[in-house]
Amino acid sequence: MSGNIFKSLATVSGMTMASRVLGFVRQIFMAGIIGAGGNPVADAFWAAFRLPNMFRRLFAEGAFHAAFIPMFQGRRVEGDDDEAKAFAEEVLSGLVFILTILTALVEIAAPAFVFLLASGFEDDPEKFALTTFYTRIMFPYLMMMSLVGLYSGILNSLGRFAASAAAPIALNIFMIGALLLYADADTHVSGAAVAWGVSIGGLAQFLMLLYGAWRQGYLLRLRMPKLTPGVKRLLALGAPGFISAGAVQINLIVGTNIASQQPGAVSWLMNADQLYQLPLAVIGIALGVILLPMLSARVKAGDEKGAARALNRSLELAALLGLPAAIAFIIMGEAICDALFRGLAADALSIFGVNRSAFTPEDVRQTGLALAIFGAGLPAFVWLKIFTPAFFAREDTRTPMNYALLSIAVNTALSLILFPFFGFLAVAFATSFAAWLQLLLLAQRLYRQHLFRPSAALMGRFARILVCVGGLGAFLWLILPQTGGLAVYLWDREWIVIMGISAAGLAIYGALALALGAVRLADYKTGPGGK
Repeated sequence: MSGNIFKSLATVSGMTMASRVLGFVRQIFMAGIIGAGGNPVADAFWAAFRLPNMFRRLFAEGAFHAAFIPMFQGRRVEGDDDEAKAFAEEVLSGLVFILTILTALVEIAAPAFVFLLASGFEDDPEKFALTTFYTRIMFPYLMMMSLVGLYSGILNSLGRFAASAAAPIALNIFMIGALLLYADADTHVSGAAVAWGVSIGGLAQFLMLLYGAWRQGYLLRLRMPKLTPGVKRLLALGAPGFISAGAVQINLIVGTNIASQQPGAVSWLMNADQLYQLPLAVIGIALGVILLPMLSARVKAGDEKGAARALNRSLELAALLGLPAAIAFIIMGEAICDALFRGLAADALSIFGVNRSAFTPEDVRQTGLALAIFGAGLPAFVWLKIFTPAFFAREDTRTPMNYALLSIAVNTALSLILFPFFGFLAVAFATSFAAWLQLLLLAQRLYRQHLFRPSAALMGRFARILVCVGGLGAFLWLILPQTGGLAVYLWDREWIVIMGISAAGLAIYGALALALGAVRLADYKTGPGGK
């Protein structure tokens, strides 16, 4: 496997960026065609999509990989590829068996499942019925994502990151296609079409990964499911791993249920969530996907110094790329939502003959506030994706699980306490606060175990990065009030101005980073274990 973290990050981030850009297009069309707070279809769709989408993120972003990759990699490091493949086949059989039963149960008892997911919809029969309908259509997507997660874990262990990073592109293509095909239909029809697009997109993702595994000689056979020692060990590691790696996603599920008490809140939260997921995916998740197999291989080989260097280098990269995104969301949250979901959405839809946008000014304001709060939590979301693999690589999933459970408890308590006063914004605040708490607990535990020490290079670069972020924030704060005046020169298109401001801010930040020595690209040519 290549030791060049920068090259691997470029591969994964490039594919992830393509997927997330298409995700933006999808969100823009969803906002323009179906809307948000004013349409029960929007709330129903996003509530039904939340759980299968959570599993997509858990499998794609490392929760399953946290248990599977170290065990699979350990067998490969010992030189036994046949044993590694046999272990993967045992896991495949168990996954198919369990998920078939789970899917059947949800299809039969969908109303009870929806009540657990969004109990606030019970007072709105139309919204509750729609959510139940969409849940039945989309839940099979969960099985597809589980199989995608298994095959992507195999490919990532082999150093083949491109296929698993590119697979989510298929989901967005099918969802966008469904939206455009039924753009002029009633929103209930459009919602159903997009739900079917989710399930078909999941099947397409699975076929892409199946082809990638076949090319590497890892096309798995389906065996009779058995509780072998390897599967038992995976379950022992996997359950804590799902909780610890998926704490943020679990917090969002809890938040969805609480927010469902407020009309429109589920859609506002989901739209804000989709926006901050772009930098989180391109930076934190991409680094985490690359870091886990690297750390696992080094730990198995007894190279703790190399593992420590990889961790420090990843934290540095995450700060360099993640902090400017966070400050932009905090300062420009509402402006970004207005630019994308109203301005750009209206112009994009007009190309396809749809001369309307269902996203209202109130949707913009509420989504923008949520985005700003999530922006404050973005650095924690990103760094969590780096610190948790340091435990998983050592097959320690219980320590992060304990901290994740505390995070979930704090998130739930804060959301319930603050919701009567601040509405759905309490959910965004509690999610961000809980992520920071979980991050600090993980960092101090690694420090106490002498598995993490911030290097002098990391601390020096971090200080310079903070100065650069301060410069970017000052620029955005000063220029943002001039948006309306500048739009006069651009056909009254404020979304073009916002994009221009974002590009200028990025250029200023990059120039400051190079001038102050916050980044030297030559340093990354040697990879995480470089000198």
